Amino acid sequence: MNFDVFVLVALVFVFAGGIKGLIGFGLPTVSIAILAAFLGLIEAMTLMLLPSLITNLLQGLVGGHLIRLIRRCWSLFILGAVFTWLTSSLLSTWDPATFLVILGVVITVYGLSSLWSFQLPSPGPGEPWISPIVGMLSGGITGLTGVFVVPSIGYLQALRMDRDELIQAMGLWFTIATLSLAFSLKEHGLLSDELGWLSLMAVLPALLGMWIGRILRPRLSEAAFRRLFFAGLTLLGVYIGASTIVAS
Repeated sequence: MNFDVFVLVALVFVFAGGIKGLIGFGLPTVSIAILAAFLGLIEAMTLMLLPSLITNLLQGLVGGHLIRLIRRCWSLFILGAVFTWLTSSLLSTWDPATFLVILGVVITVYGLSSLWSFQLPSPGPGEPWISPIVGMLSGGITGLTGVFVVPSIGYLQALRMDRDELIQAMGLWFTIATLSLAFSLKEHGLLSDELGWLSLMAVLPALLGMWIGRILRPRLSEAAFRRLFFAGLTLLGVYIGASTIVAS
């Protein structure tokens, strides 16, 4: 294993974990975006799996709303998992550059919409049929890019849950999406043992970053940091997409 790669992965997950510690989410998106720019998308997906699973599992299971969330969001979760598996099969057949461009677009759109504080309207009575559609879209994007947040997070926010319930819902979806992506990559022969071990080793840097982020949280303006974070994420998305197109 290249020592430079090990150092890069450790630093990325300290940073991504710090983001999650500060604002409560962002580890998969940040790690995918940075690592894909250096190592490739499939490699970034693989490395993200265990840090994402470990850091989101407790968030998804603890909080007292598990049964209620499963009853309310089951169609989103199930179809999200199914479509993650379906679309990830394309990773082994299409040009890798295609997925990097898609990743760049998804990250850019997510960053801009967050910067502008764009909010989806409440689904209201349409929730029973809108939820599975959101699950299909979210799963499809997850399978192609490894990014879990579009459009699932905006939709979960639109359900007008209280803060604790929303945090648990995000953790639950991230856990399901991570497991689905892991099984999908394994099923399609895209999960290498070497990167799997490196993903395991990346758990500690991610937890360290979360600890640092939680320490810094009371000392920083969360609103200002979020603006800076999403601005940087937008620029990174533009860079990934544009550089891939130019290189192709």
